[in-house]
Amino acid sequence: MAEQGFRKWIIVITVITAAIIELIDVSIVNVALTDLSGNLGATIEDTAWVITAYAIANVIVIPMTSFLSSLFGRRNYYTGSIILFTLASFFCGHATGLWELVAFRFLQGAGGGALLSTSQAILFDTFSVEERPLAAGIFSLGIVIGPTIGPTLGGWIIDNHSWPWIFYVNVPIGILAAILSYTFVKEAKDRKKVTTIDWFGIALLAIGVASLQYVLERGEAKDWFSDSSITVLAVVAGIGLIGFVWRQLTCKHPIIDLTVLTRSRMLAVSGIMTFILGFGLFSSVFVVPVFAQTLLGYNAMQTGLLLLPGAATAAVLLPLVGRIMQKGVRPQPMIAVGFLLTAIYSWMLASSTLNTGASDFLVPLVIRGVGLALISVPLTSLSLYGLVGRDMAQGASLNNMMRQLGGAFGIAIVNTFVLQRMAFHRSTLISHITPFDPVVQQRVNAIAGGLMARGSSMVAAKQQAYAAINGAVVRQTMLLSYNDAFLLVSIFFVACVPLVFLLRRKKQAAAAIAAGAPPKPNAADADADVEAVAAH
Repeated sequence: MAEQGFRKWIIVITVITAAIIELIDVSIVNVALTDLSGNLGATIEDTAWVITAYAIANVIVIPMTSFLSSLFGRRNYYTGSIILFTLASFFCGHATGLWELVAFRFLQGAGGGALLSTSQAILFDTFSVEERPLAAGIFSLGIVIGPTIGPTLGGWIIDNHSWPWIFYVNVPIGILAAILSYTFVKEAKDRKKVTTIDWFGIALLAIGVASLQYVLERGEAKDWFSDSSITVLAVVAGIGLIGFVWRQLTCKHPIIDLTVLTRSRMLAVSGIMTFILGFGLFSSVFVVPVFAQTLLGYNAMQTGLLLLPGAATAAVLLPLVGRIMQKGVRPQPMIAVGFLLTAIYSWMLASSTLNTGASDFLVPLVIRGVGLALISVPLTSLSLYGLVGRDMAQGASLNNMMRQLGGAFGIAIVNTFVLQRMAFHRSTLISHITPFDPVVQQRVNAIAGGLMARGSSMVAAKQQAYAAINGAVVRQTMLLSYNDAFLLVSIFFVACVPLVFLLRRKKQAAAAIAAGAPPKPNAADADADVEAVAAH
């Protein structure tokens, strides 16, 4: 039964706060790597394990949240996870060595893994069936805001305090969330006591997902499959994940009930599109800050302020989109328009120049905010349409895992694409710059003349002039490469629009989804429609 009044909104604040701090911690450390490296006496490559360890633990635990909720009880597991996340945050700030920090970041990620899927399941149980589109809008606030403000908050803390405070900031929030969770969150009504634990399945999941996440996180730094460790772990990931799927389909007591995907084709199709949403959300949050800081000279705080209008737009629209869906507006057209708007945002930024300023980012990022709002809320509602109880918790876990993996794939693909395009553009530009080109010589002589007028010797002035030419080539190479990346993301989103038709259903069923109503007992024909469309 849905909650009412004060208790309802306390639960909403609790679960959204927990989801936001979990997603903030995915990206808050990114801007602190240099400080961490210097203070802990480690290389940047080794320090990157602080990010990788959190991501690996996160993506292992997320799909298991439904099972762990059944094992410990949802309230106990959720509250315990908040406590683990909070304690690990405290000890991360107290770490005196790199590998001690990495170990506590892994524990922090394990605790944080429950804070997405369980938050979503609790939120949907808190609202009535008719209000679930609004619940989806509120939940999407954390999904969009967390990754956006993480680097900004991290940058502000690093600029004004010391690196341990990027972890200590979680402690008071976590303590409050744990108290509120234990006080107000109720146990799931249909909990089934777990008597058998499939340790082999857990091992296959941990090995497969951890190996895949490592390949995605570290592949580019190690030049992908030219490095033997990446090749080996890619094979291990494939074997582990295939073995895990086989185990879950044949085991009597699976950790993840994959048959929920056959009972809800909406969940299966929405999972694919949620993967795409994760790709676009995390890759755009990756590309824009790197572009602004590397080419435009922005610091972390300025970059955060650059992203703020788009995030604010999404924050305002997400609950509104939920309200609109409650009134019966079909979700499929909204998703299609959302993908097209995000494609337009990326296409507009693909024409950036070295003179691009904050005002040039404003309109595209606001368009992105509108697009994300139109995609996130309908997809969240569609993914859990018709699911109840344990199936809802299982669906939420799978859906959140797909978004996290989509983000990991998105960052890895875009990062690799940018590096490849840099090599291409540099080769192209250098081919037009030779010592025998009169235009080049004229430019070199002009720069050298200016330097000599300031007191430099002829030899030093010539060297500095060629270095300046090279610097201009590097900046132009990076500009063209990031523009190509924006264009790639734009094409990717346009190509996703046809997938919306896989979500097509009969008119009555579509209205039920928009209203948040569950399927009727005799509504099997609606699933048949999706199956027919998918087969077609």
